[in-house]
Amino acid sequence: MSTNLNELRAAARAARAAAYAPYSHFAVGAAVETADGRRFTGANVENASYGLTVCAERTAVFAAVLAGARPITAVAVTGPDGVTTPPCGACRQVLAEFGAPDVPLTYARADGGWSDTTLGALLPAAFDPATLEASRGIA
Repeated sequence: MSTNLNELRAAARAARAAAYAPYSHFAVGAAVETADGRRFTGANVENASYGLTVCAERTAVFAAVLAGARPITAVAVTGPDGVTTPPCGACRQVLAEFGAPDVPLTYARADGGWSDTTLGALLPAAFDPATLEASRGIA
């Protein structure tokens, strides 16, 4: 199956409109596609207790997981217009849990374009399920 990144980007933009960002005013939208072709979107949801805020990428991934759709096969992320918006470190780790290193990821750039990369390029040597499997039996 071939992912249409333009459609995934549009889904991320649409999701951004649902963001709850009254503190940072930094609305982010994300969209993920899964192996079965379904798309799931997410938006950041802030909280007055800042540490409880959840990023758009994670809300999209968690929606996919709750629907039983995995693995993730493509990701798109967009933030406020004019701001380059790659996934934060926590989101990179969550994406690595559910997507292979060669999964395409596209994120909005400040100049209005998009940067295209892969999960593995964003988080090389990720701490992933294989890391835990390799450690079994080691005390």
